[in-house]
Amino acid sequence: MIAAVSGGTADAADGPGRVPAVSSPDAGFARDMAVHHQQAVEMSFIVRDRTQDEAIRNLAYDIANTQANQRGMLLGWLDLWGLPKVTPGDPPMSWMNAGDGAAAHDMGSMGDTGAAQGTEGMAGHSGAGATTKPGALMPGMATKEELARLGTAQGRDAEVLYLQLMTDHHKGGVAMALGCAKLCRTPVEQRLAQGMAEAQQSELTLMADMLGKRGAAPRP
Repeated sequence: MIAAVSGGTADAADGPGRVPAVSSPDAGFARDMAVHHQQAVEMSFIVRDRTQDEAIRNLAYDIANTQANQRGMLLGWLDLWGLPKVTPGDPPMSWMNAGDGAAAHDMGSMGDTGAAQGTEGMAGHSGAGATTKPGALMPGMATKEELARLGTAQGRDAEVLYLQLMTDHHKGGVAMALGCAKLCRTPVEQRLAQGMAEAQQSELTLMADMLGKRGAAPRP
């Protein structure tokens, strides 16, 4: 998989043979999005055991498969760059501060797909233009309590909660991806981030429709 995206070294950080710094947006995005994606995979596997609805199960499978593959690419780049996958001294999302507000501007410009809903007021400690709700690690991520609720819900209740949690998760993911598309200096990673944002924006529209069919709506 990594060989297919070998631009991670050839065109990294503005020139052949150069790799991103450990605190760069390129490395920070790879580390944080790998963690962010892991939770999406976890939630998707949970809901597949809590409902027999084929539309939900197919969506969950697509999300789990896509994000597991992308996570592998991100972690593979960190390996190729010789950079750590965990940096205890840097809080999550700190890489977004590198843009002096540029990422925050992108996070507020997602109105065309509705992804901006719920991101107003995301100005705080987690990075440029992003805050994290209490109990969550990064923007859009579910808390342990929310994951526990998903793990005990059944049928329609599980479907609605999954769609609401994944909607929040995608909104945070789109914000992060747009931040990398703006701030990262590795072209192949920028392209991946832009593709993530576009795909998740499309899924946000789909999930809003699926919630509506179940008499529910995204959380405010």
